[in-house]
Amino acid sequence: MQERSSEDIIESLDKGLIRVAEISESGEWVVNQEAKQVILSYFQSHPSEKIQAGDLEYFDKIPLKKDFENKGIRVVSPATIRYGSYVAPGVILMPCFINIGAYVDSGTMVDTWATVGSCAQVGKNVHLSGGVGIGGVLEPLQAKPVIIEDGCFIGSRCILVEGVHIGKEAVLGANVVITGSSKIMDVSGLEPVEYVGYIPARSVVIPGAYTKKFPAGDYQVPCALIIGKRKESTDLKTSLNQALRDHNITF
Repeated sequence: MQERSSEDIIESLDKGLIRVAEISESGEWVVNQEAKQVILSYFQSHPSEKIQAGDLEYFDKIPLKKDFENKGIRVVSPATIRYGSYVAPGVILMPCFINIGAYVDSGTMVDTWATVGSCAQVGKNVHLSGGVGIGGVLEPLQAKPVIIEDGCFIGSRCILVEGVHIGKEAVLGANVVITGSSKIMDVSGLEPVEYVGYIPARSVVIPGAYTKKFPAGDYQVPCALIIGKRKESTDLKTSLNQALRDHNITF
């Protein structure tokens, strides 16, 4: 079989023919290390050039994605979507940023000033609210990107980085911050259950804190609290506020 060129691989990422990470037959998310390596080499092999978008001017190594009308994507100025990212038909992009290698599936809305980092994987019918920060990952090659599965609602100013995985239809309240080492505490039962780097499907999550001892004393450290499950009767398009009200939480 003829080896594919790096240009072919970037084009395939741009068209959604391949992904940086996808679910295997066993149900596990597997990283396409070759694709990540090609993205890294793309930065090294391409010089920065002037890019014109109407009155806006950029100077970058990666061109902007184009032809949104024919792709069936609504894009509100001045959203910036880099070539080599895939955005499916039916996606709505408010002024936001989507980096190379990212995958945004159909029916999703990326709201104002939200960022979808390099190689992040965002499923169908997801809502990324205003100011959400989805971290990117290129190195190390085997590292998983941030994964947000279908039907999730991510509240304003949430930050998800370091390969965290958000299960299907989860609801995250405003300002939830989850890193690869953050404590995630399910406090919906009689005893807490701890997770690291993973939010189970249909979880309703709010910011929290726990007490940690330091040499200088006891201090509060941020964590994420799972306070319950999204009700089966709740429509996937429900507002964040309604999902939180179901658990007697308001912000």
